[in-house]
Amino acid sequence: MSQVIRSPKMYDVCVIGSGAGGGTAAKVLTEGGLNVVLLEAGPPVTPEKDFKMLMWPYELPHRGVGVGGHAAENFGEFLAPNGAWDIEGEPYTSAPGSNFQWFRSRIVGGRTNHWGRIALRFAPIDFRSGTRDGLGDDWPITYDDLAPYYDKVESYIGVFGTRENVSSAPDGMFLPPPKPRCTDLIVKKACDKIGIICIPSRLAILTRSVNGRLACHYCGQCGRGCVTASNFSSSQVMIPPAMKTGKLTMVTGAMAREVLLGKDGKAEGVSYIDKATRTEKRVSARAVVLAASACESARLLLNSTSAQFPNGLANSSGAVGRYLTDSVGSDGWGIIPQLEKMPPHNHDGVGGMHMYIPWWKFDRKNDFPRGYHIEFGGGREMPGVGEFNDLLHEEEGYGAALKKRARQVYGVGIGLSGRGEMIPNPDTYCEIDPIVVDKWGIPVLRFHFKWSEYELRQAQDMQETFRAIIEAAGGEYKTKTPISGQHPFGIAEGGKIIHEVGTARMGADPKSAVLNAYCQSHDVKNVFVMDGAPLVTNPDKNPTLTIMALAWRASEYLLDEAKKGNL
Repeated sequence: MSQVIRSPKMYDVCVIGSGAGGGTAAKVLTEGGLNVVLLEAGPPVTPEKDFKMLMWPYELPHRGVGVGGHAAENFGEFLAPNGAWDIEGEPYTSAPGSNFQWFRSRIVGGRTNHWGRIALRFAPIDFRSGTRDGLGDDWPITYDDLAPYYDKVESYIGVFGTRENVSSAPDGMFLPPPKPRCTDLIVKKACDKIGIICIPSRLAILTRSVNGRLACHYCGQCGRGCVTASNFSSSQVMIPPAMKTGKLTMVTGAMAREVLLGKDGKAEGVSYIDKATRTEKRVSARAVVLAASACESARLLLNSTSAQFPNGLANSSGAVGRYLTDSVGSDGWGIIPQLEKMPPHNHDGVGGMHMYIPWWKFDRKNDFPRGYHIEFGGGREMPGVGEFNDLLHEEEGYGAALKKRARQVYGVGIGLSGRGEMIPNPDTYCEIDPIVVDKWGIPVLRFHFKWSEYELRQAQDMQETFRAIIEAAGGEYKTKTPISGQHPFGIAEGGKIIHEVGTARMGADPKSAVLNAYCQSHDVKNVFVMDGAPLVTNPDKNPTLTIMALAWRASEYLLDEAKKGNL
């Protein structure tokens, strides 16, 4: 049996994961005076070397989509690095009849290096969903409990937007938004015509300097990573101040495998695989924060078995891995003929939407519970491989005539994406696969996933709304979706929206919840979870801002408990 290498140092806290939650925890805990060791499964990130912010498509072989176009499956080679649906040697499985897609990032900062920067607060009603319609459960906290931490996060990272007093989309601490593009004005006019709310979006991108970070220079390539840190990533905004305290030890290439339980019933550290040497190592800590992403943290807890917790650490409730949800997603697009006549001009702006449609039908009875928001965009963006795939399906010919037609339709489309709330159901969860392990010998997750009739009706409503908007704008809606089969009404596969949450949810009752209101384990008081896992519901808002607000709140609580000697 290979020897386990133990670190002689006792840290105050071990944080697993450096993304939205882990980065926030590292910042708050180290600035509060605690010594923190952070385990990250991937390598360090060097923006000047790793980000392709201003690279032209022709500077990469195959225009950035790889041999045979396969790199396009992971959003192309221009994306900020180390995110993939499939990682060699690190599989996951789906149960028969299920198809769940799991996007993972192995790098400092995690998925915050390339996320869409959409930063939406949950609404007060989102914390009381069970009371509202009897589906699922209420949160153990209210909007008012979390609002001060939304304020802290927004003020620190920088979020643009406008105060609109829309009950489904609470206002925040906003920087000025960028001006709308011509496609935004077309959609806004169409929405006004048919009674749909359309307002400036809320994105974690700087429109003026904040804490020494430069304002966005409008290159429009946010997904590639930002060398000037003008958009938010944990690697550039949360980790550096934590490192400056001198109290953060960063261990990269560290694949966490188990949270270790001491004889006193408390966590005493973490076992991990050093990926460079393929050796098992251990760090000791007085408290452990899991922030490896909702499903990865669930995997860690389920793999951390002992005589006290034979079904996984902190899992006396049996809720670890349960209540898994992703956002409901359906997309569509249409052609706006008037854009063909638009003279070429500079579409200055951020690499994301300038306006969006918050949930607007909150004042009426609908065919499905909860709601969705709509993201949209169009215009003459940087052309890329696949730009004219739809044209090639519709048009015959080749050569000069086809090129002429491509130039005519370039920039005349508007795309719309619905993002809605999934209701947790007993058929959707993750568990440890009884057979499959990864290349480190760690048992992997097996996913069960099923959309309910609620989500299918929601996707249908999205498609009907997309068509109404495009037609109100004088355009032709081009998307055609089936009403049955694998993707009814264009609904995306589970996991494809990359908003998976809920696998170690918080709640007041230890019999049905893994964590308390401060993301602290009911069973093991010095174990916390600070990623998407604690979320009780998955409203029609991208979860990253809420993950950071919860992590900031939980970290302040952890600090206070540490000072009292309660951990």
